[in-house]
Amino acid sequence: KERFFMEMGILGLSQSGKSTLFEIMTGVKSTAHHNETVVRGQASVPDERFDKLVEIYKPVKISPAKVPFVDVHAVGDHPWEAIRQNLSGTDGILHVVDGFSLPDVPLSIEAYRKLEDELILADLLVIEKKLERLAKMSKKAISPQETAQNDLLPGLKECLEAGKPLRAAKLTSADVFTLRSFSFWTIKPELVVVNVAEDNPTFADQFAAEAKLTEPVMGICCKIEAELAGLDPAEQKEFLATMDIAEPAFGRIIRGAFSLLGRMSFFTVGEDEVKAWVIPVQTKAPKAAGAIHNDFERGFIKAEVMHYDDFVAHNCSTAQVKSSGKLRLEGKEYIVQDGDIITFRFNV
Repeated sequence: KERFFMEMGILGLSQSGKSTLFEIMTGVKSTAHHNETVVRGQASVPDERFDKLVEIYKPVKISPAKVPFVDVHAVGDHPWEAIRQNLSGTDGILHVVDGFSLPDVPLSIEAYRKLEDELILADLLVIEKKLERLAKMSKKAISPQETAQNDLLPGLKECLEAGKPLRAAKLTSADVFTLRSFSFWTIKPELVVVNVAEDNPTFADQFAAEAKLTEPVMGICCKIEAELAGLDPAEQKEFLATMDIAEPAFGRIIRGAFSLLGRMSFFTVGEDEVKAWVIPVQTKAPKAAGAIHNDFERGFIKAEVMHYDDFVAHNCSTAQVKSSGKLRLEGKEYIVQDGDIITFRFNV
């Protein structure tokens, strides 16, 4: 079965604010679990379309799209070991950088590099070990999978030795698939979040300009956002208006993580439930149906599809969408689009 589930690991040096950010996004108090190495939580993906559908249908149950985050308390004698064991299976990394206590941008970039170099070194050691092992094996004993890996690894070793992450190695999706058994750190997509001081909001932009990373960079002031997260929605709106901010930064970060992992949402609607289903981009209709239930995929007949934009353009009336010819019946080859509202027809 296609793996729709995905997890984002949060990394950051001590005192960078990573556990505070985890708490702001998921509502799970990481500090309350300080005797546990791993804390997991889910963040709801802010989506105005979803909110509008909830407003229209007033359902009994609402289920927004979610991104699972993992925070690790790396303390004790072997902190790196705890991180390696618990985050190596995640699909992406959210790298939190201290941009509030360090006096200037170069020091923040140095803090970012310190952790990034650890990850690069970890990947390099894995490659060196594998190449040593392959060199000792007879040609006959090497599997086709290992032969394919052996062709890629020397180039990747060079990339890492130059201090660059494997994300910079211009790997094709077939290459990534060949390397899947390694759980490399620096092959994972990464979102860099600079935790800034409340009186210096442009620090993250300066960081991005000077660091010249290929990875996306976002800024947040965890101190302000933690206050904001504690308010009810009406108070939040008021607070944001006084600060002249359109939306909380943590919402942008959750959305950033969601798209970084190559995910999108389609909706199912009704008075019982409005739900945003999370699927990989470029998913065909039967696989999308399988996200709801295996039976839907197995017995897939057709998908009845209207796009959210068409629904809103036709006064949020399915009947009007239908009479305008914008309600479509799609078959097995249809690639589901972000914001599709779907009813699946299936037969089991």
